[in-house]
Amino acid sequence: MKVSDLSAHGFTAGILPSNCPTRTVLDHVTSKWGVLVLVALSQDTLRWGELRRVVEGVSEKMLAQTLRVLESDGFVHRDAQPTIPPRVDYSLTQRGRDLAERLLPLMDWIADNADDILAR
Repeated sequence: MKVSDLSAHGFTAGILPSNCPTRTVLDHVTSKWGVLVLVALSQDTLRWGELRRVVEGVSEKMLAQTLRVLESDGFVHRDAQPTIPPRVDYSLTQRGRDLAERLLPLMDWIADNADDILAR
């Protein structure tokens, strides 16, 4: 791949500029919790408690923060229903589904190679 071909991936004249907007989006979607929430929601629409159970180890604070960021970026849809008790469902938007289609092969590769990598 030539450096000129990399301009579509955030490179400018062979440099990854610090002020490139791709860095902000990359930070949002590739944080540990961001990836895991996106992967979890790629399987099904989930409620808050279901997400906490599927994404083991995430604190309430980190789940709330991650969902807020992913929702504001347009990856996650939050559907709050006016019931008692309140019901909130989370699902992927079309943008989120497009992203998850790209993340799932990476997660498959990681799952296939994690034991070997960590054994070193």
